Amino acid sequence: MKNTTGIHHITAIVGHPQENADFYTKSLGLRLIKKTVNFDDPHTYHLYFGDQQANPGTIITFFPWVEAEQGKIGGGQVGVTSFAVPANSLSYWEKRLAEKGVPLTRTVRFSEQVLQFSDPHGLKLELVERSYDNSHSWSESDVDPAYAISGFAGATLYSTNPEATVETLTETMGLKKLGEEDRVLRLKTNGDLASIIDIPLDPVMAGEMGVGTVHHIAWRADDDADHLKWHEHVSANAYQVTDIKDRNYFKALYFREYGNILFEIATDTPGFTVDESLEALGESLKLPEPLEKDRENLERILPPIVQD
Repeated sequence: MKNTTGIHHITAIVGHPQENADFYTKSLGLRLIKKTVNFDDPHTYHLYFGDQQANPGTIITFFPWVEAEQGKIGGGQVGVTSFAVPANSLSYWEKRLAEKGVPLTRTVRFSEQVLQFSDPHGLKLELVERSYDNSHSWSESDVDPAYAISGFAGATLYSTNPEATVETLTETMGLKKLGEEDRVLRLKTNGDLASIIDIPLDPVMAGEMGVGTVHHIAWRADDDADHLKWHEHVSANAYQVTDIKDRNYFKALYFREYGNILFEIATDTPGFTVDESLEALGESLKLPEPLEKDRENLERILPPIVQD
């Protein structure tokens, strides 16, 4: 049995990149850790946000599609992306986000305090009071460090076939069942941060990919050797898995589980400092070597992102 330690990153589709960067840095206090392009569609940015050190388990990434239609959140997607904040933080966040005009809903789930809202492009988010180490939060943010986001709390997966998705998570990915509440099953990886997955047990009608929807969820593998074992393991469990792809900052493989959610498994290594220093993360456009010849054209096509 293989066991992932948790979520490596979550990747979503959004609208204008400046609006995207402003919300995740200025409202949520995350750090822009990498400004690159979608390697499969280089005329589109791929923006990465996370903690100060760009640790796996804190990284949310985006493909900004400026002219794209709004998507429909539904089955076959991550329905809600959850960030962890320290205990007794939600009153601070309610005030902060309300002042920025963000509609909010406060609730309780599995005995945890939860603050629900959407980003400017319709992506469903929530803050969950769960005490993890948040000492690596972005130091240049104006968020009070006592209440800063630690990283992912986890995610809620909307499945067209929940029974099959649960089987994938438990039998292939190694998650354990924690409990059930209001027809929602809670599972956990064997890690700490970014480790909780909730799944509504009633099938969800298929969503439509577009702005405001999650493209895929990526799970952690330790390194290249562990990643090869994951490739063999997933294939042995009768899933059609892609070849291993080099994404510069991690190796990646992809497969679609039978609830129609796209899963990625990504390595923790080599990390985001392979092409720029930790201090300079996110400051300039970074391209993989094969695309360097197109830099001038790409910099002309891609809309500028102002960081202040």
